[in-house]
Amino acid sequence: MAFDFREFRNALGNFATGVTIVTARSRSGEPLGLTANSFNSVSLDPPLVLFSLNRQAYSLRSFEEAGNFAINVLRDDQQDISQVFAQAVTDKWQGLAFETWESGAPIFSHALAVFDCATHAVHDGGDHLIFVGRVLRFMHDPEGQPLLYFRGNYGKVHP
Repeated sequence: MAFDFREFRNALGNFATGVTIVTARSRSGEPLGLTANSFNSVSLDPPLVLFSLNRQAYSLRSFEEAGNFAINVLRDDQQDISQVFAQAVTDKWQGLAFETWESGAPIFSHALAVFDCATHAVHDGGDHLIFVGRVLRFMHDPEGQPLLYFRGNYGKVHP
C-alpha cells in the first residue's frame, strides 16, 4: 500500500498546537517573519527551544545566516497577524510595532510569550530544517489565552 501523505497531514492536524510568529533579521538588517506551529521546548538546562522551517521557504537561507531568532507565541486575538505572516507578501511589517532585545530579532511585545534565541544548532528534518535556539531572554503573560490551530482551523481555549 502506498503511503498517503495527505491523510498523514490530516492525522497530524489532530494535534492542537499554539501559533507563533518566528522572526529574525537578515544580514542586511531586514526583518524576517513567518507563521509557524512547529514550536517545541527542548531543554530547561540549558534553555533550548526549536522550530522547523520548510526547505522550500523563501526565507530559509536568511534564517540560516541570521544566527538568531525569536519565537512570538500569539494570543487568541492575534489571528490577523498569523494570517499576514502565513503569506508570502512583500511587506508584512507595514504598520506593525515591534521592539528588539539581545538577538536583534523583532519582538512583538503584545504576544502571549516571547523567546529571544541565539541559534544553537540546525538539523536535517527531511523536507524541513530544525532550528534549535538557546533562549537568551523571555517573557510571558500568565493571564492571557493562546491562539490555537486544530485540523486546519484557528481556535481558542474555552475554560
